[in-house]
Amino acid sequence: MAVMLDKALKREVAIGDEPYMLTIAPDGLKLVPKGKRNGVELRWEDLVSGQAALAVALNASLERLTDRSRRATTDPVQAPVAAATARSDSRRRSSKPDAPRGRTKRRRA
Repeated sequence: MAVMLDKALKREVAIGDEPYMLTIAPDGLKLVPKGKRNGVELRWEDLVSGQAALAVALNASLERLTDRSRRATTDPVQAPVAAATARSDSRRRSSKPDAPRGRTKRRRA
């Protein structure tokens, strides 16, 4: 006997070498790279309405996903910010290799 899907189920799936999280919910399914928030989302209504609607929904989701990844790597506005962040991180490091990083806890006597 089948059980009604009343809450989301999350499962990890490996596609190639990359881990993904698959969420099956009452309103649809979502496939997201593990550790990320955004991914490909497909509503059940889009799935059962026909082949054309499925193709449109899948292409729109894939285009949105690839546009985000392109912007993250080639966005001219973000490139100077990323470079400045990398420079400031390199300045924070101590010249001593054995020096503790960050705050250290004081030990009580």
